[in-house]
Amino acid sequence: MNNSQDRLILVDVLDRPLGEAGKEETHRKGLLHRAFSVFITDIEAKRLLIQQRAGGKYHSGGLWANTCCSHPRPGEDTKEAAGRRLKEEVGIQCGLTEIDAFVYRQVFADGLSEYEFDHVFIGCWDETAAGGSLQPDPAEIQELAWVEIDALAADLKDNPSRYAAWFLIAAPKVISHLLSLKKPF
Repeated sequence: MNNSQDRLILVDVLDRPLGEAGKEETHRKGLLHRAFSVFITDIEAKRLLIQQRAGGKYHSGGLWANTCCSHPRPGEDTKEAAGRRLKEEVGIQCGLTEIDAFVYRQVFADGLSEYEFDHVFIGCWDETAAGGSLQPDPAEIQELAWVEIDALAADLKDNPSRYAAWFLIAAPKVISHLLSLKKPF
C-alpha cells in the first residue's frame, strides 16, 4: 500500500481537491493534481538559482528547471511542502511567497504525463547571511547554477528545448514579478 509520500492531491482547474491517487497512477493516467515550483533569487533579485534535473528522473532528465519542484502530500499545506522540498532537494531554507499559479499539461514520449495545477513560489537566499552552502540531492539535481535574469530570459527565447515544460511557463512570470519590484529583497 502507498504511504502519504506516494500520494498526490487530485484537483479541478480551480485547485479544489477532488481526492487523491498514487503518484505513478496519476502520471500514467494524466490526472490533474496539485504541484509547486520554487524559484530562489539572490538578495539583489538579479539572479535565479536554477537546476539541471538529474538524468535518471522519470521525465525531463537533464533539462533545466527552477530551484525545486514537487507535490504536496495529502493534508500538507502547499507552502509548507515547498519549504520542505527546498530543504530536501537543495539543502537550504528561506521564506517563500506565492506569486502565481497556472495549469499545464505535458505528455512525454513514454506515455507518462504531467497535468498540474502549479503554485509558483519565490524566495531570497543569501549564502553569506545564511552561513551555509547549497547541498543538492544528486538523485534530484545534476547541477545548480546562478543565472542572470536577463541572460535567462534571452536563453528561454533562443533555446527553449533546454528547459522543462513548466519552467517555460513559470520562469517568465517570476522574471516579470522580480523586474516589477521597486527594490530588491
